[in-house]
Amino acid sequence: MPVSTYLVVALGAVAAGFVQGLSGFAFGLTALSIWAWVIDPQLAAVLAVSGAFTGQVIAAVSVRRGFEPGRLAPFILGGLAGIPLGVLLLPRLDADWFKMLLGLLLVVWCPTMLLARNLPRITAGGRLADAAVGLGGGMMGGLGGFTGVLPTLWCTLRRYERDVQRSVIQNFNLAMLSVTLATYLAAGLVTRATLPMLAVILPAMLVPTLLGTRIYLGIGEVAFRRLVLGLLTVSGLALVSASAPRLLQRAGRPISTAFVGEHPVDSAGR
Repeated sequence: MPVSTYLVVALGAVAAGFVQGLSGFAFGLTALSIWAWVIDPQLAAVLAVSGAFTGQVIAAVSVRRGFEPGRLAPFILGGLAGIPLGVLLLPRLDADWFKMLLGLLLVVWCPTMLLARNLPRITAGGRLADAAVGLGGGMMGGLGGFTGVLPTLWCTLRRYERDVQRSVIQNFNLAMLSVTLATYLAAGLVTRATLPMLAVILPAMLVPTLLGTRIYLGIGEVAFRRLVLGLLTVSGLALVSASAPRLLQRAGRPISTAFVGEHPVDSAGR
């Protein structure tokens, strides 16, 4: 590969590492918005999962405030059950409509939450509801790699304190990424051709991830809530942009497709 490709990949890792260190999620979303134009989607998926997993490990070591195993457990148990369900549903589900409807929900609901100061806090459901959200997050991971979207939105609706929300999202994603990475290794997707790119990504993201975690420690509750809702809105836009070209093609309209229309969003993502 040309040197310019490695430079673009390194730039994506720097940006994604910083965003993940700051928010606790969204490595794949950020990286793929840059990598999509220069590398193969399968390679991008492997790199995104590997980078996101590494970033979550770094962030988990750097930011350990708010960790409550009892609160986290229902999310992870539900998520572990949801991943195989998502994989089983994938051949039977219309993935394009799924991404479109989820993306529209995020694009409408998250800015509404951002602008409305006095929306009611959801307190019903307890751990069973948390497990159901984890199940949904795991299923979405099996369907398209969006493990963190539902738990992040749910924690925001629960109005968890900043550190508690960060801990739930961060450790949930870490567990789901561990399963995904193990699946990739077992399937032989991490090949020798992947190693040079990994040798670029992992060092490039180290300092930005640590910088993001340091900035996170200095921001307040309101700023963190705005950051999370903003990133969820961007996630929604990414889902809509990935599914809209395919849906238009199926409707018979001649359009020019970009990468996000030609290839499915990777299985990493945040």
